[in-house]
Amino acid sequence: MAIKRPARRKVCYFCEKGTEPSYKNYEELRQFLTERARIKSRRQTNLCNKHQRKLAIHIKRARQLALLPYVVV
Repeated sequence: MAIKRPARRKVCYFCEKGTEPSYKNYEELRQFLTERARIKSRRQTNLCNKHQRKLAIHIKRARQLALLPYVVV
């Protein structure tokens, strides 16, 4: 019989740091994009719903200002 380990609690990156996502900090936003420049899902990023929505808005804003790419070919 396998030994069960207690599940590690997922903690939101921004809640833990006590900050909010910002389009100005595009280096930080880059870690939430796939290698093809698509926004990662909540399951992959482990963000809370509030911060995932804000993250998507700020990534889109950074794309409009040409700080982040829309696609990587």
